[in-house]
Amino acid sequence: MSLTSGTGPFGASRVGWSSPPLPDGAITWIEPHPRRIRAEKGGQAVIDTEKALLVHRPGQMLAYAFPVDEVGDLPHESEPEAPGFVKVPWDAVDTWFEEGRQLVTYPPNPYHRVDLHPTTRRLVATVAGATLVDTDDTLILFETGLEPKLYVDPAHVRTDLLRRTETTSWCNYKGWASYWAAEVDGTVVEDVAWSYEEPLPESSRIAGFLSFDPEKVELSAALPQGSSRPRPAGRR
Repeated sequence: MSLTSGTGPFGASRVGWSSPPLPDGAITWIEPHPRRIRAEKGGQAVIDTEKALLVHRPGQMLAYAFPVDEVGDLPHESEPEAPGFVKVPWDAVDTWFEEGRQLVTYPPNPYHRVDLHPTTRRLVATVAGATLVDTDDTLILFETGLEPKLYVDPAHVRTDLLRRTETTSWCNYKGWASYWAAEVDGTVVEDVAWSYEEPLPESSRIAGFLSFDPEKVELSAALPQGSSRPRPAGRR
C-alpha cells in the first residue's frame, strides 16, 4: 500500500519527486520481511516461516510471498517477480499472525506510520442545522498516504444527538472502528462519525475520540494545506 498507492513514491498520485526521476509506469517492489509469519487452519499451523517476502504492487493489497516448499497443500499462485516464491489467498487459512499479533484482512506495512499530536486546529461539524461539535481542543492524526484528520474528546460533542450504528471497519494501524449516526429533529444521518474504543498501541491517544465524515456532515476542519502540492516542472 503506502509505497505503491495514493501519494506514495510508486503511487499513481505521488506528490513528491526523485532525482533522477522515477520511470513512468507501475513499479512492483519486493523485499525480504524477516518476521515470523504463521498461518493456522483448523487449529493447526500450516505456515510458520521467517523467510517471507513482502510484495508491494500498484492497485493491489500488500501481500506476503512464501518459499513454495513452505506452503504445503494450501492453494497458491506463483509470484512472477520472485522465482520460487508463491502467494497464498488470505482466506485460504483461518488466522494469520505476524510475530504474536493476529492480523485482519492484509499484512501491516512497514512503511505506513500513524502520528498523533495535540493541536488547536478548529473542528466544527453540523447536521440538519445542529452543531455537533465546535472546538479547537483537538488531536490531529497524520497517516501515511492519507489526508490528516482531526479527532475530538466526546466531552466536546453533542453526544445526545448521536447513537452507535452496527457499522464497523478495520485499520491495521488503528484497530476496529465503531460508527455513529446523528438524529436531529427527526432527521437521521447514518455513520456521521467514527471512533476507536480500543485502538492499537500506536494509536492509543485517540481511544474513544470522535472524528467526522466530511461527506455526511457540514464540516469545517482547519487542516494542513499542500498535501496535493504540484511537483515542479520536469519532476515526477
